[in-house]
Amino acid sequence: MAKEVKSDIEIALAAEVDPITQVAESIGLSEDTLELYGKKKAKLTYETIHSLKDRENGKLILVTAINPTPAGEGKSTVTVGLGDALKRLGKKTVIALREPSLGPTMGIKGGATGGGYAQVVPMEDINLHFTGDFHAITTANNALSAFIDNHMQQGNDLKIDQRRIVWKRVVDLNDRALRKVVVGLGGPIQGIPREDGFDITVASEIMAIICLATDLEDLKHRLSEIVVGYNYAREPITVGELGYEGALTLLLKDALKPNLVQTLEHTPALVHGGPFANIAHGCNSIQATSTALKLGDYVVTEAGFGADLGAEKFLDIKVPALGKAPDCVVIVATIRALKMHGGVAKTELSGENVEALKAGFANLKKHTESVQKFGIPFVVAINKFITDTEAEVKALETLCDEANIPFSLTEVWEKGGEGGLDLAGKVSQEVETGGASYKRLYDDASSIEEKLETIVTEIYGGSGVELSPKAQKQIVEFKKYGWDRYPICMAKTQYSLSDDPSKLGRPTDFTVHIREFIPKLGAGFIVALTGDVMTMPGLPKKTSGT
Repeated sequence: MAKEVKSDIEIALAAEVDPITQVAESIGLSEDTLELYGKKKAKLTYETIHSLKDRENGKLILVTAINPTPAGEGKSTVTVGLGDALKRLGKKTVIALREPSLGPTMGIKGGATGGGYAQVVPMEDINLHFTGDFHAITTANNALSAFIDNHMQQGNDLKIDQRRIVWKRVVDLNDRALRKVVVGLGGPIQGIPREDGFDITVASEIMAIICLATDLEDLKHRLSEIVVGYNYAREPITVGELGYEGALTLLLKDALKPNLVQTLEHTPALVHGGPFANIAHGCNSIQATSTALKLGDYVVTEAGFGADLGAEKFLDIKVPALGKAPDCVVIVATIRALKMHGGVAKTELSGENVEALKAGFANLKKHTESVQKFGIPFVVAINKFITDTEAEVKALETLCDEANIPFSLTEVWEKGGEGGLDLAGKVSQEVETGGASYKRLYDDASSIEEKLETIVTEIYGGSGVELSPKAQKQIVEFKKYGWDRYPICMAKTQYSLSDDPSKLGRPTDFTVHIREFIPKLGAGFIVALTGDVMTMPGLPKKTSGT
């Protein structure tokens, strides 16, 4: 019989947390290598990170999932629980996670520190202001907006066309009223009137840059490459031409340092960076992942949403910059979510429905096939819920066996690391076998059209791509500037393999519609906007703050 489990926050607040200096000592770091933010959290210094660069990398495990549903999959929970379980098996383990955004935390999603007895702490700090990284990114982003407007006010030497500024302001909240605004009203001394808008902070290119920069010098270079808009001759204008990359780097000098915290079982965790996977690349920072690889024999990290988004972007965008591919991938699935992919309404998920489970299994199977295309072994983690029936569990295990899919029934939410020991054992076996032979999905030399077609047909299972007239014109422009060499970051709904959130399961014979592209040259990719994906979410009727 399952034990009674308190709420996540009750569990976190009742936890016995080790001093962060003690957690650091467990991976060979002294207090001198830390910048302390109280007793429970710290940043690693640049000197510490640099001193580790010649160490060999540990083994890397990437945790991804099926397409998420409102029923919840528990990807972060499994990531934390797997790290704790590997530690129980005697592996020197470090976890690398993203930081949560205040927008979804205050909205409908809640926090991103795991759940039950598989959490990182202090969860209330991590889910709110933490060490101020997101505030620094917000400030740098909006400082750049102020610099652009001031440049036009003070003579506009670069001839920036105020109608073609693509850089937006940001705020780390869900605020639909800010999607489209007009700035500079009130007369000549108030600035140049123009249309503007706000994105959520995690959609800022500066967030992506923080997560892909390898050091301060690389950060400064990437910032200089940001395209802020176009001049009257329709030529791109960059931050480097404005001359503000140094000022932006100064604002971000501390935000680039990884944050060290711990799990409920005192496993070290580097929590740093937080781009969304549906509108950005969805992975934590290279600084955190690469440092974790130097500190641990095993590193467990995650990528946002399903394997069609976060994992694809991790493998096609992050891995080339990181210089290290995963040794194993874990694909998280729940019976509840698979039933929803099989046609069951959210309100009916607690009832047994083996047939719906069998129908929804197609979604999981597609994600396993996608991971295999990259040449990396995988294990499916069946994240068990108390509503799962014996018949449903047996049916899913049979489906996995018949499809030759390695799996593990995981109970880390209820039991912490103990509930992930079987998963940890199977992941360790895959890692130690050394069966990974990573290959990227496409080459940089491929055209934008070829990259899009490859992602849609190979990863989503679609039939092709349809480009809007605007997108077609942009491709011609991007080729002229040599931007077609960059990888593609698809901005797509997380709920479906297609660009239509209502098409659950494994849809076939669908076309993905690209409405426009956004050049993110500092981050090093081109964003392709599909469907109705928005870069500034709105709040639901009932928020987490009520």
